[in-house]
Amino acid sequence: MTDATYLPGHQLQLLQGGHDYFRALLAAVDASHTEVRLETYIYAFDVEGERVAQALECAALRGVRVALLMDGIGTPQVPPQWQQRWDAAGVHWLRFAPLGRLGLLVPSHWRRLHRKLAVVDGAVAFCGGINILDDYSDPQHGPQQVARFDFAVQAQGPLVAQVHTAMAQLWDRLLATRQLEQGQWSAARAVWLTMARPQAREAVPVSQGGALAALVLRDNVRNRKRIERAYRKALGTAQREVLIANAYFLPGGKLLRALVHAAQRGVRVRLLLQGRYEYFMQYHAARPVFGLLMAAGVEIHEYTSGFLHAKVAVVDQQWATVGSSNLDPLSLLLAREANVVVQDAAFAAALQQRLEAAMAQHGRALDALDFGRRPLGQRALDWLAYGLMRLTLLLAGRRY
Repeated sequence: MTDATYLPGHQLQLLQGGHDYFRALLAAVDASHTEVRLETYIYAFDVEGERVAQALECAALRGVRVALLMDGIGTPQVPPQWQQRWDAAGVHWLRFAPLGRLGLLVPSHWRRLHRKLAVVDGAVAFCGGINILDDYSDPQHGPQQVARFDFAVQAQGPLVAQVHTAMAQLWDRLLATRQLEQGQWSAARAVWLTMARPQAREAVPVSQGGALAALVLRDNVRNRKRIERAYRKALGTAQREVLIANAYFLPGGKLLRALVHAAQRGVRVRLLLQGRYEYFMQYHAARPVFGLLMAAGVEIHEYTSGFLHAKVAVVDQQWATVGSSNLDPLSLLLAREANVVVQDAAFAAALQQRLEAAMAQHGRALDALDFGRRPLGQRALDWLAYGLMRLTLLLAGRRY
């Protein structure tokens, strides 16, 4: 695939956290007339999840086609009462690649659906890092005092059709595969024939006003490197500053060199990364590269007040991205991901303002000398996690 193709004519709204996201998503679903599609890694049936579940149920009951896709690890089960209510209302729902008896012992099961997308009536789309999960709840660590730091973008314009196409194609493939597994040969054949036939869609007018934006996908077939290339291109052309907020950060060689080269040519490069311990491998495996980055002049800040889940960046207050992709091998080599990339000064400024505030209020700057003196036991854990990550990639047949 080629690099991102920016189209004009987008109205974009930056959404911070579940408070903004669920309000906008529920308003769109409640006003829907024809179709709602939703993809998420985690669907937690907490307060927010129940609100979304009820909105999907109500939409289906009034004749809207509702298609919900959840990852089979992020969402290990759907409560029986919601299975019954959704089925009765006509909500179509699937879980992506549920784990079998061998679970994660099968390397192909490491390829997860990690993107968070929604499209309503073919008119408005959502893309970001926010799961269907309450901001003050963490699946591993329980209730939290501080809201999770994350973003999504609400978009109107030409990329809405791209989001719809990507979601519909994946849904149809999964549905046909499920029907074949269940012996529903005629139904599966009908789905495959529909997929093979070009779909007539109403042309979306492209105006010259509005923001330039594009949808960038990552999968294991045609779009293996598109998100990483978008980051590297932005870093390679940066002239003044780069600001990246990322939850799980372990860049591969090319991306690491792009960060180092940007800093070495005088670009101010700042990273806002997860400062709270969440998962052993993701937390420790990133730290062996911190010394190299700080030696090149990269500033590293750790978000310590709560859990950082954002996957966003701003370059030269002009280029920005909001999406689901971390800058680590699990996202860049294995998972299905989706980011929106934007060329728009107003949108970039709005995102940068939020990141600057988070760094000032909740960030802790790492000192290169202090980091270099961290205890031997800490270093051993870091290199152990780094080695385990490399071994995981080797078993998955991936080079990073």
